Amino acid sequence: MQGKGVVKFFAILMAVVCIYQLSFTWVAHKVENDAQVYAKGDTTKAKAYLDSVSTQPVYPLFKHNYQYVKQRELALGLDLEGGMSVTMQISLNELVKKLSNNNQDPAFNQALAAATVDGVTSQQDYITLFVDEYEKINPNGKLAAIFSTKDNQDHIKFNASNNEVESYLKDQAKTAVQQSYTILNTRIDQFGVANANIQLLPGKDRVLIELPGVKEPERVRKLLSGTAKLEFYQTYDNSQVYQLLTNINGLIAAKNKAAKKDTATAASKATDAKTTAAVKADTSKNKGALSLLNKVNKTGVKDTSALGGKSQFADQYPLFNVLKPMMYQSQNGQGELARGPIVGRAEVKDTAQVNKYLRSPEVKSVIPQSMKFLWSVKPQEKTKIFELYAIKLVGAENGAALAGDVINDAHNDVDQKGSPEVVMVMNSDGAQKWRTITAEAAADVNNKQYIAIVLDDNVYSAPVVQNEISGGVSSISGNFTVEEAKDLANVLKAGRLPAPAHIVAEAVVGPSLGQEAIHAGLLSSVVGLLVVLVFMIAYYNRAGTVAVVAVIINIFFLMGVLTSLGAVLTMPGVAGIVLTLGISVDANVLIYERVREELALGKSLRIAIADGFKHALSSILDSNISTFLTGLILFVFGTGPIQGFAITLMIGIVTSLFCSLLISRLVFEYMLEKGWDIKFSNPWSSHTFKNANYAFVKNRFKFYIFSTIFIVAGLISMATQGFNYGVDFVGGHNYTVKFNNPNVTTEDVRPIVDKYLGEGNEVKTFGADRLSITTKYLINDKAGNTDQKVREALVKALSTDPKTKITLANIVGQQKVDPTIANGLKKSAFLTVIFAIIIISAYILIRFRKWQFSLGAMVATAHDALMVLSFFSLFKDVLPFSLDIDQSFIAAILTVIGYSINDTVVVFDRIREFLNLHHAKNDDPKTVINDAINNTLSRTIITALTVVLILLVLFIFGGDVIRGFSFALLIGVCFGTYSSICVATPVIIDFGKKDLR
Repeated sequence: MQGKGVVKFFAILMAVVCIYQLSFTWVAHKVENDAQVYAKGDTTKAKAYLDSVSTQPVYPLFKHNYQYVKQRELALGLDLEGGMSVTMQISLNELVKKLSNNNQDPAFNQALAAATVDGVTSQQDYITLFVDEYEKINPNGKLAAIFSTKDNQDHIKFNASNNEVESYLKDQAKTAVQQSYTILNTRIDQFGVANANIQLLPGKDRVLIELPGVKEPERVRKLLSGTAKLEFYQTYDNSQVYQLLTNINGLIAAKNKAAKKDTATAASKATDAKTTAAVKADTSKNKGALSLLNKVNKTGVKDTSALGGKSQFADQYPLFNVLKPMMYQSQNGQGELARGPIVGRAEVKDTAQVNKYLRSPEVKSVIPQSMKFLWSVKPQEKTKIFELYAIKLVGAENGAALAGDVINDAHNDVDQKGSPEVVMVMNSDGAQKWRTITAEAAADVNNKQYIAIVLDDNVYSAPVVQNEISGGVSSISGNFTVEEAKDLANVLKAGRLPAPAHIVAEAVVGPSLGQEAIHAGLLSSVVGLLVVLVFMIAYYNRAGTVAVVAVIINIFFLMGVLTSLGAVLTMPGVAGIVLTLGISVDANVLIYERVREELALGKSLRIAIADGFKHALSSILDSNISTFLTGLILFVFGTGPIQGFAITLMIGIVTSLFCSLLISRLVFEYMLEKGWDIKFSNPWSSHTFKNANYAFVKNRFKFYIFSTIFIVAGLISMATQGFNYGVDFVGGHNYTVKFNNPNVTTEDVRPIVDKYLGEGNEVKTFGADRLSITTKYLINDKAGNTDQKVREALVKALSTDPKTKITLANIVGQQKVDPTIANGLKKSAFLTVIFAIIIISAYILIRFRKWQFSLGAMVATAHDALMVLSFFSLFKDVLPFSLDIDQSFIAAILTVIGYSINDTVVVFDRIREFLNLHHAKNDDPKTVINDAINNTLSRTIITALTVVLILLVLFIFGGDVIRGFSFALLIGVCFGTYSSICVATPVIIDFGKKDLR
């Protein structure tokens, strides 16, 4: 073996590096185990212990502290450690509106709406779609007339062409997306999550954020969703707004009455009410209403018997039925309007109705342009009551008194009462403006004004200004927890997003599911390794032990490389490791079969081994490169766990090549030098498939018929009954629920969910005592607390039956995908599969230089994909486990394509060899090709059997999370083995009858 010393050097060097990299994981786990022993189950104590050693040396050999070690351990993904994954969509629609200064041009707004719809499935960028739509709607329209605003006039002249405007908009969009990514990255860094993964998804205005170990998903949602638009507003006093609210109430009551009776009198009253509505400080003109509301203040809205009952009160006072005015009881027992900017209170269930009233055209027309209403950011302590503030808009543009871009720094602190607060430090310009604003607010000793501190259109606090504030330091205080104050400070410090970012997809994995996934992953890997070990030794005798050594070293190198690259190990990644075992075995099988052929020719053991490695090299390289291309496509087009699988697969291919071609050769050289007797078969396996002579070519039309019947049946099934799509392809909310009663079935749950959450829900078995529930309930609701509403509605629905009763704690995993992103994922998945087939076929064309080989590969890979799809459609409601079409399934399809090509290339390589070397040109190509297939049949069957055994282990022991994924791989490998012999090769024959001679 040439270069033996170089191979040894690199092998030793790689082993040392891998040991060093993996040692961080061992040390980190030891420290965490010490923390658990110290804490005795108390998570707070365990966290305090880890915090105390974060800067202390815990790796004595290198003096590394725990924080350093933790950052370099092998990171576990969400499905193994638990945590949260979020996909944020940067709203370019709202960015474009902002750049136009909210232009009301009909063609402009129609184009925006159309571009938003087109963007769901189109691969073009949003700005291109918008410009195309605008020019369709208004062919002669000039975009410069819309975008040449005061803020943009330096960049867009009034006579600028549409192309120039488009170029400017694209630059702004690109900058906004990059800034949003940076700001979100900063927020996560300050949040303090170890091994967080943040990606700017290529070609889309989306950011993927993965946060392993996070146990507070609601806190994460708040941290990420806000744009951090901070503003300081002047306010109206309650006494100035009360009369307006009374008149608004009259408008609504009159409108409701008119809708019921449709009389001219009711319409007349509504008109009169509308014309008399105004902002008045003197409430004496409405003593009757005040007197009635005084009674409400005493009795409460729930007890309206004194007012004629709930129905009568709601008819007469529809606004005040859901919004209780801010009043207090004076010493003489009379109701008085409270001072301050709070004008009403409403329960959380009534806020939507209040918003509906205030946003109706009739009401908006009577609200002064200098006024707007905003809710408090959270309900009052220990209640579900929100407060409504009256905000005063100032200046020519009717805006805030001071914008939040003047904030230089922010940090959490405690106020004089010991309550958490956020302290803000302004720049010099902001400090001067703040001083002027606060001086004016505190000028009247008898009537000091309030300043509302607003973030993302939610009022955080509205303190009264007692004195002028100089120095540019201010604070936000309120009903905060320490964590909320810290998060708010981090958001302000990170800066304002240039465009709103919305959560369009999310997944939450509970820690219990993560632990089960770790157990399943370890078990499947160990059992898979044992299966390989036993099979290889049983079939290849002592040579099989060399393959086992190479496989073990391969896994060691693979884990070391993953750790050194900072890759995140996910459950699909574990599947990739298990599949790597099969790839590694495949290379050894190719070598061993070649060695057995050389030994059969009478060569010495040393020469047979050398020639076996030499002659197997071409097949090994071609098959592994084609599989590597599949992994590369998965990495480029996939996200999250799919990328984890792709990375593991690609690294596994490289390490497999190194171990099977070089490490195995080193071991054989050592055994030869020691004079060991090396056998490549046992008595029972020495004649297996020897002199095989099956008529594959002759029976090719039977194979055509079988495949055609199965695929046609599958296509009919796809057209009639379709697939079971996962939530990431249809959109909706998905929950994994662990029931207290292990006897709960899908039939128990489905009727309940359909009754309370609407029709069209999916309920599937997910383990022994769990069900997976998918619903589209409120999926199009854009309110910030929709996820909470759906969870609570599900718990409430299931709790109506004692058998299915649960609490929020029973929801151990959840996922949400917006319908818009689901449609995009579906189309992207289809294009990815097509692209993979084309790329791999192109590689085959380059390597084999005959288009028939490329066509055979293309037909075989398409055949395998269709066979698996047909199987998943035909048997979707037959098998006792879920056959969902989701992103993991697409990864499985692409892996099947890679395996199929791997198998096909080996057969093609032997066909090429037989055509070139083993037969004269006048021999019948059909006979030559049939001989080639039979000659490589042993390798094909042994490799397929090994991979099938490994995938069977993964299917049985890998857990429910990847059962559908592993099953797709399992049947795909079977179809792939079949197609490499019975589909790809016949295509070469039938399309190359002349060229193959």
